[in-house]
Amino acid sequence: MRRMLIPLIALCAILTAAGAFLTHAQTGQGQEAAGESPVYVMPKSGPFSPDAVTIQQNDFITAWARSGHSDASSLAFSYWNKSGTIPPACAVCHSGAGFRSFHGFDGSTPGLPAEPVPAGGVVDCETCHNAGLAAVKTITLPSGISHPVNPGEASCVTCHQGRAAGVTVENAVASMDADTPNPDLKFINPHYATAAATMLGGYGRMGYQYPGKEYSGRFLHARPVETCASCHDPHSLSVAEQTCLTCHQVGNANDIRISRVSFDGSGDLQKGIQADIAANAARLKDMLQDYAVKVAGVPLLYDGHRNPYFFADANGDGVADEVDGKPVPYNAWTPRMLKAAYNWKFVGSDAGIHVHNPHYALELLYDSMEDLAGPLGINFASLNLAR
Repeated sequence: MRRMLIPLIALCAILTAAGAFLTHAQTGQGQEAAGESPVYVMPKSGPFSPDAVTIQQNDFITAWARSGHSDASSLAFSYWNKSGTIPPACAVCHSGAGFRSFHGFDGSTPGLPAEPVPAGGVVDCETCHNAGLAAVKTITLPSGISHPVNPGEASCVTCHQGRAAGVTVENAVASMDADTPNPDLKFINPHYATAAATMLGGYGRMGYQYPGKEYSGRFLHARPVETCASCHDPHSLSVAEQTCLTCHQVGNANDIRISRVSFDGSGDLQKGIQADIAANAARLKDMLQDYAVKVAGVPLLYDGHRNPYFFADANGDGVADEVDGKPVPYNAWTPRMLKAAYNWKFVGSDAGIHVHNPHYALELLYDSMEDLAGPLGINFASLNLAR
C-alpha cells in the first residue's frame, strides 16, 4: 500500500499542474480574443512537418548529393580507402581538403599538400564555393601553359586538365629511333575526364602535336556557352540540352553535326560529329594493334579496366600475358607507337570531346593514323579521311 502511495501522489500533482496550465492557456486565449495582450501564447498543435521547414539552397544541395562529385563510393574517391590516405598529387582533385591545400585556402603554402590527405573526402561545397577562388587568376597546365581563368572555372580547370601533355611524350622519346622498340618506354596516361584540356585544343598543347602540323585552338563554341557552367549544371553536372536547342535542331549532343565534311570517309553527313570521332578512334586502335604485330613484334592488348591499360599478348590469344598471376604491361613501345597511343587515349579520356573540341580530336586522330600508315605500308590517301 505504501509503495503505491508515492506514485498516486505524483500523479495527482501532475494532474493539478496540467489543470492549472490549461486554465492559464484558456485565459490567455480569451484575453487575445478580447483584444488584450495574452499572458503567453500556446503554439499551434499538430505533428512536426519536415517538408514545411525551409532549407536554404536545398535544391542545389540535393542536385549535388546525386552527382558524381559527391559519390564517396565511386572509384574516384574510394580508391585509397584501404590505405586511409591519398597521395598529395592525387588529393588535389580527389579530395576537397587536398584541393584547398593546393590553392592555399587552408592557410598553407600553395602547392601540393605537404603530407598525404585522409581518404574519404569528395568534391564538396567548399571546393567550388571557397572565397579564395576569386584570387586564382591562372592555372598552369602539364604542358607548361599558364591559362587565365575566372573564379567560376578555376576549380574545373584545376581538376579536368589531365596529368600529362604532348611535351611529356616528346621528352620521353627524345633522340630515339621512331620504329625501334625500347623496353625503357612506358605508356604515358593523360589521365581521365580531361574536358578542360581538350576544350583548350592546340593552345593548351595537351595532345601530342606532330611537328609541322597546325591545330585548332580553344573551342569557344558560341558566346553564351563559352564556359563549363554554360552547358553543365554546376551541381548535378547534367548537360542543359535546352541550351543546345537555342542553335541546334536537337538537344542530344551525340546527334549534333557541325560540319559538312565526312571526316571518317563514310560520306554520311546525317550522323553526329561524335560518330566520326568514334569511327576514326576505332580505326586508329586497329592500326596500333597492327603496328604492334608487324613493326614492334609483340601483339598489343588493351584493357580499359586495368592500369596501365596496354598489355603484352605474345601468343595473340586475346588474353594478356601473365607473370606470377599478374598481367604483363606492354614493353615493346616504339616512339611512333607511343605518340599515337597517347593521342588515342587522350581523345577517349573525354567522353564529351565531340562538344568540347571536335576539331582538335579529329586532327589528333588523323595525324596519328597518318604517322602509323607509312611503316604499315598503307596508302593513307585511299582511306578517304578528312582532317
